[in-house]
Amino acid sequence: MKNKYLTPSCLAIAVLLAACGSAPKTTTLLNEIHSEYRVAQNNPNVATHAPLEMKQATDAMAQVDAMANDRGSDEAIDKLAYLARQKIALTQEVTKRKMAEADVANAGKVRNQMLIDQRTNEANAAKIKADQARQSALLAQNDAARAMQQTQVAQVDAANAQRTAQDAQARNALLEAQLADLAAKKTERGMVITLGDVLFGTDLSRLTSNGVATVQKLAKVLELNPQRKVLIEGFTDSTGTTAHNQDLSDRRAGAVQTALEEMGVGRNRVAVRGFGESYPVAANDTAENRQLNRRVEIVLSDDGGNLMAR
Repeated sequence: MKNKYLTPSCLAIAVLLAACGSAPKTTTLLNEIHSEYRVAQNNPNVATHAPLEMKQATDAMAQVDAMANDRGSDEAIDKLAYLARQKIALTQEVTKRKMAEADVANAGKVRNQMLIDQRTNEANAAKIKADQARQSALLAQNDAARAMQQTQVAQVDAANAQRTAQDAQARNALLEAQLADLAAKKTERGMVITLGDVLFGTDLSRLTSNGVATVQKLAKVLELNPQRKVLIEGFTDSTGTTAHNQDLSDRRAGAVQTALEEMGVGRNRVAVRGFGESYPVAANDTAENRQLNRRVEIVLSDDGGNLMAR
């Protein structure tokens, strides 16, 4: 009678055979495309650039895996595996191509942006240069306007100076004409009028009638020229003592001052100084020369009222 129970070794073989019968079949090509598929799956650019092609590759892999699970023939499995490989290869190729296109597009964008930036910089530089040119032109216009204004001011000043000089010349000419009757002489100290000894009493400080008439002419000149002042200087010859001569020169100069005041010339316009026998104009060796030394000199100020002392 046969044993109805299997031995342990037979049982193990049966289990192994059953396991082999349920495991998917595989081929060398299938193993290769599984590796290639995993590479495509792990490429982050595939999902971005070739999602449709990747889906087709995934569907193809599902078909070949189903055939392997059903333990189809090696020929059928490799046929589907070959088709799946083509889908995977297409996925990789499309990814590479679109990445290259994206790089070109990005390069174009970068180039365009560089051109835009360059043109913007050039435009800004041109604007700055134009602004600087306008500013320079404005400054030049302002400088020209100031120069013109300064020229006009200078012209006005020159015209005023010329008029002032002409007026001064006219006043001087008029003064010289007014002083003609007084025999005034031009000196480095200004116009000088000399009153000789004959216009005073002998050895006196009192003016004679002719002396008074002469002083009246001088008073008229000062009335017509209110900006002028006079310095009255008295002199004597060397006859007599020094003290007497100094006193006489002081009194004669004072007599002219008093006469001018009586004729309306303010004291503030008349300065007086006696020099006695100092500053002779001739030697005291003859009567004629001594008479020349006995004199009163009247110095007129300049147009500004300035007097030059000895």
